[in-house]
Amino acid sequence: MSLARHIDPEELISRLHDAHLTGNGRQIRQKMTTSHLTPYGTKYASETEIPKYELPKKGAPADTAYQLIHDELDLDGKPNLNLASFVGTYMQPQATQLMAENLSKNLADNDEYPAMMSIHERCISILANLWGAKKSEKAVGSATTGSSEAIHLGGLAMKRRWQEYRKAKGLDTLNPNIIMGANAQVALEKFARYFDVEARILPVSKESDYRLDPELVRKNIDENTIGVFVILGSTYTGHYEPVEEISNILDEYQEKTGVDIPIHVDAASGGFIAPFTYAQAGGPKWNFDLPRVKSINTSGHKYGLVYAGVGWIVWRDEAYLPQHLVFELHYLGGTEKSFTLNFSRPGAQVIAQYYNLIHLGFDGYREIMENCLRNARLLSKSLEATGWYTCVSDIHRRPTVASGVLSGAKHAVLGEEGETSADYVAGLPVVSFRLTDEFQREFPHIKQESVSFLMRARQWIIPNYALPPNEDKTEILRVVVRESMSLDLLDRLISDLVSVTQTLIDNDEVDLSILQKQRPAGDSRPRRDAKGKHKEEDTSGLTQESKEVLEGKAARLADGIHRSVC
Repeated sequence: MSLARHIDPEELISRLHDAHLTGNGRQIRQKMTTSHLTPYGTKYASETEIPKYELPKKGAPADTAYQLIHDELDLDGKPNLNLASFVGTYMQPQATQLMAENLSKNLADNDEYPAMMSIHERCISILANLWGAKKSEKAVGSATTGSSEAIHLGGLAMKRRWQEYRKAKGLDTLNPNIIMGANAQVALEKFARYFDVEARILPVSKESDYRLDPELVRKNIDENTIGVFVILGSTYTGHYEPVEEISNILDEYQEKTGVDIPIHVDAASGGFIAPFTYAQAGGPKWNFDLPRVKSINTSGHKYGLVYAGVGWIVWRDEAYLPQHLVFELHYLGGTEKSFTLNFSRPGAQVIAQYYNLIHLGFDGYREIMENCLRNARLLSKSLEATGWYTCVSDIHRRPTVASGVLSGAKHAVLGEEGETSADYVAGLPVVSFRLTDEFQREFPHIKQESVSFLMRARQWIIPNYALPPNEDKTEILRVVVRESMSLDLLDRLISDLVSVTQTLIDNDEVDLSILQKQRPAGDSRPRRDAKGKHKEEDTSGLTQESKEVLEGKAARLADGIHRSVC
């Protein structure tokens, strides 16, 4: 959640009121008698602004409060057209009804809501089995508020196990480190910073498909490495990281040194995609089939198809969850074991997750994930067919011969009719694309971020941001294809992208400079320079900021911009 800056209401309101003075100094706003026949028939209709920054002395009628807030939220974008986010924006009416019926239930209260807790346990068992849990081990897990909390719990368990091992050997525990790629989502870096672990963030490259490079893992692990975060689905390009290859490297390292380094798989999106698609994770193992994988997390509110507010983490065996991290609580009427960063939290999303699992089943999830990948491939191929764009993501490309085993197995089962994800490179249904080098040479005045601005004017939210460090000279536009992206909607998206690009081609450098003056939605602050002074326009009619953009000197959308759209 973003930090919010305090606003002085008196200063702001007085400035706004000053703007409503007439020429002779009289206020346009006049007191008037209002009735309450409709939600708009109160003092908030024309006499008084709705309270924004201070608690009002007297409340407003319920219908008025509802209508005013409802109307203000109309200014938000449409969730279904928000192609920046992996978070689901659609649920079936029956699932929504179940959530509404259980909004008041607290997942922390085991004794009061035993049926809900039973559903929670079933979800953990279903996910554990889906991810290859072994009957000889006792898998354990928990719902979380999302993958961020789940990642922190997985990392904390690895750190504590490392500390216990080192203390038992009489070794120091002062310098723990954890390995991740520069493509890691911010939650992984947050874990390292919040829990005092050195984050060894390894550079990515085009050669490594902008994901964690196994050879760099080999060079950066040591006796103080508490674990490796491996991502099943990079937020930049959708590529799966090679879990099995990294596992093999860690096996070799243990044979040479005796140091046992575990893997935590961040499968925020891929945990609900790889198990169901024909492509799986591209052939190699990624889950509990690999003994070195100790824990896996996923987001139920991404491709688990639940509204925002639920994630999951599962450890392959309770032995990998240090017991002194688990709290026993007795004051809610029963005995509860808890290992979460939060206590009270909503249980409705857990119920909705169980609804999806039993309603869709394996075949239902497979159909949805294959549809998402099919539409993502269509979008990728359509963009490249224009000659204006090239895709950085690879899910529309055929795999190498070495990766074609799954495709052959699929045809053996299904025959030759129809294509599936097994015929293509495995990954998330994400389309990351950029303007081609030829286009940029022919139209150097067109900035790629202008595509994002103009698509926003058509209600589409498509972020433009730089690739990770070392590759951040390249900016990409990214579209996340979710369940609700129908073929008709996809046709309109492609049409609008083509239309917007043609508009940019048809306009000259000065015409397009106006796009560089765009501000974030809702930002009404005056423009200031680095010293905090107001920016003034020069005699040419262009602000200094616009001139810098035209000259290629403006700050680029780099380091961290993507983190707000994951």
